[in-house]
Order: sequence, then structure tokens, then C-alpha cells
Amino acid sequence: MTVQGIIKKAIKRLEAEGQILTPDFYLEAFCKEAKIAGMIVEDCQHVEKFTKTLNKEFQKELTQYRISSMSELTRFIIAKLNRTNSSKCAEILDAQTILIKRVFQVIEVLHNREASELSRKSIDLISNSPSAAQLEQLRQLWVNFFTTYDDTFLEDLKVFGKIDSKDLQNSVKNLNLSENNSSMKSGGNNLKRIASLLISSFVPSIASSVNDKIASLSRKIMENPLLLDNVSIEREIKNTILLRIALDKKTVNDMVKSLDGVLDKLSVRLIDMIESSDSSNADIQKIKKELEAYNEDANKSFQFAHKKLYTIAVALEQNTQLLSSDLKNHNGEIELLSQKIRKLENELETTRKESKEDFLTKLYNKRALDELMAIKEAEYERYGHNYSVVMFDIDFFKAVNDNFGHDAGDAVLSAFAKILKRDSRSVDIVGRFGGEEFLAILSETDTDGGFVFAEKVRRNVQKARFMYKGDRIEVTVSGGISDRKKHTSLQATLNSADEYLYVAKHSGRNQMAYKK
Repeated sequence: MTVQGIIKKAIKRLEAEGQILTPDFYLEAFCKEAKIAGMIVEDCQHVEKFTKTLNKEFQKELTQYRISSMSELTRFIIAKLNRTNSSKCAEILDAQTILIKRVFQVIEVLHNREASELSRKSIDLISNSPSAAQLEQLRQLWVNFFTTYDDTFLEDLKVFGKIDSKDLQNSVKNLNLSENNSSMKSGGNNLKRIASLLISSFVPSIASSVNDKIASLSRKIMENPLLLDNVSIEREIKNTILLRIALDKKTVNDMVKSLDGVLDKLSVRLIDMIESSDSSNADIQKIKKELEAYNEDANKSFQFAHKKLYTIAVALEQNTQLLSSDLKNHNGEIELLSQKIRKLENELETTRKESKEDFLTKLYNKRALDELMAIKEAEYERYGHNYSVVMFDIDFFKAVNDNFGHDAGDAVLSAFAKILKRDSRSVDIVGRFGGEEFLAILSETDTDGGFVFAEKVRRNVQKARFMYKGDRIEVTVSGGISDRKKHTSLQATLNSADEYLYVAKHSGRNQMAYKK
């Protein structure tokens, strides 16, 4: 192929990828097409040539950051040069370490057992030159503590005085326990009476039964009426009242549907009678008037509507015995349909619970994977059939959702699932373990064989073109591998695969890791 042909292909590549025709983008596209054509162009070899002149540590970093153009290499070297003042960095790092220790020492003496224990653990770790992975685990522990910390228990103390959550020491000093104790005792009986009245309001006025949530809250309030003085239960009471109203509304709708069914049958029979009878017949005229009055008065009272229906039914019974038979058949049909509906609902619920397919990727879901792993474990224990486990995780998946939207994230998951399914054997088991994590169970395969399979999947993912609405999404995957023979249990095997996935993630991603 000539240089002119490569230039044309490079321009077409930029148009297909939606890239602007700039010198940097053009050079990248030109070099890719030249490489495909097997043509060696000196301008495309600069990155590789200059990389070889750097030390091995820099070469490793360049590989991890996937530097492929001179502009990227230049920015990388500039960033390195800006951080070359090692003595100043060391001084700042030492000062930061001392500061962090002092902060943890302060937290340790605060009046929170969980925070104190976590502070002691943090001081021990920082004092022993931790690795980056250990610091990341410690950071996650503090994140978990911060996001799950709950100070709503302070609301229970407001009855004793003003509470300032930012100054607990001053709040404790201001608590008036002696006065409030007596007021709590005297107010306890009042709260019991209020609780009894409130629970009575929970009972549906039309529905015949009480929902489990309503019954649960009623028991809670009856056992401890003091809860009514706590603002945290206010939302729960409001939701319960709304639930009671919803139950009444549902019962009303059911009653209206039942009345509509009977009225439809009566209307058809009355029309037949009116058309075939003398219009001067007194009974027919009376029934007409009652039907006209029904629509006007039915909304006033269900009891009144029931009385009207009964009057109409008696009048019809005097004129025909066929209507009675039809009504009985109608009731039987309704009961038969109700039974069929209940049966279908039960079957639908059973089918939903027994579903073993992930709705998005069409692979096995976690429930199915758990069952299939149990079968594999039983085969191993009885026959010694070894198997390996590969835990996959799509790199920077959150960034895909943030930059392109959740629909794009779903498209990436589905596309990866197809690659995973295509590259696996018929005897292998692949499924979605949760979120962006996938699991492969490889029959009669050791760790080395698992690595061959995992690498094949990784390469195919890296080569694939993940497109969404005209945008190309760069996707890579990392994984951890382990096999059953090297571990004491199935859970230990899974834990090992997960640990090596963690190693692959923190070693630069887009790689597979296992114990060699």
C-alpha cells in the first residue's frame, strides 16, 4: 500500500470515529493505519524510540498509562519534572504523616467507641510504613464509618433540654434530668391514652383486615408510648395513615367493581324485558324509575346502593326466573375467574423467584451461580474434579456512567457479556456476579488454564469497538484467577480470586493476576 492510500484510510478512520482533523489526531490515525498495512514510518516510531532511552521504572509507568503519542509522552515527562524536588516532597510527607497521627490521637479520646478503635488501628498502620493498598483499605473503613454514622439518638435527649450536636459537652451540662424525669412520669399516662387513640385511627374504616406494617407500628407504639415524643417516628406514622387510607380505597374499588358487574347483568336483563313488555306495565315503569334514581343516589351510601339493587332484584325475580339462574352462574364465573387469577399470580411469583437469568446480560445471575458452584464443589469433593474461578471487573465503569449515561453503561455490560459467552466453552459457566463484576467457572481447568482463558477475554475486550450513539467508549477489563485444588474450600477459592482481582486493579488495570 502507498503512503497516499494510508493517508486516505487515516482520514476515513477519523471521520468514522467522529474525531476532529487536528495534527495530533491525524498522526495517531495515520500511525495506526500504517501499522495495519505493515509499513514502518519513522515519525510513528518516536514514542517507542524515546521510551527505550528511559529507565525501567519510567518504561513501566508509560506502559501502565498507555502512552501512545508524542503529546502524551511530553505531558508525562513534564509532570515528572514538576515533581522532581524529592527532598521537599519528603519533608511535606513527613509533616503530613505527623499531622495525621495527631488527628487520629485526638479522635481516639473522643466519646465514640467505634471511632476510637478505628483511630488506634490507623495509628498502628501509619507507624509501620503501610503500602498503598493498605492505606486504600484504611480510607475505605473511614468512608464507611462516615457514611453510616447515625446521631439520631440525640433526638431522644431533647426532652431533657437543648441539644447541640456540635458541642456535646455543653449539651450534657445543660441537661435537666431531675425536672424532666418527673414530667416524663406524669406525661407517661397521657401518652398511653394518646397512643391508644392513635392506634384506633390506624384501623381501616372500610377494609376488613389490617396490613402487617400497620400492625407492627401499632405494637411498637403500644409497648412504648414514649416513642410519640420522638420526632423520628413522625414520618412512620404519616406513612401508616396513608397506608390505611390506601387499604380503604382498594376495598372501595373492589366493592364498586362488584356492583358494576351485577349492574351490567341487570341492565341487559331489564332492556330485554322493557323491549318485550307493554310499556304501560306498572312494574316495568317502577324499575325504570329506580334505575334512573340509582346513578344520582349511589354515591351517597353503599348501604343505599345495596338496598336499591335488592329492590331491583326482587322486581326482576317476580318477572323471570331466568335472571336468578343467570346471576348464580355469574357469581360462579366470578369465583372461577378469581381462582384462576390467584393461581396465575402464584405461578408468576414462583417463576420470578426461580428465575436464574440476569435481566440485562442474559447470563446466569448470582443466585444461579451460587447453585452451580455448589454442584461443582460437590463434584470436586466426591470425584476430585478440579475447576478454576475467574473474577472479572470492568475498569473505570463508573466513569462510563458519569460521562455517557447509565444507558451507555448497560450497553457496555451487555456487550461484555456477549464476549464472555462467546469465548467460553460449553462446559464452562459464566454469569453476572453483581454490578460490573462477572464470574467464570471453568471445568477441569487449573490456574494456568484459567489465565489463558482470562487473557483471551481481556484481549478481545481491548480490541472491541464499544460504540454508543456515535461515541466510542474505551473499555478494558481486569481479573483475578484461582483454582480449587490450591484452597481449602469453595469460599477460600472465591476469596483468592477476588484478592487477585484487587491486585490487578491496583497494578494498573487491564490485566489478569493469579498466584504463579
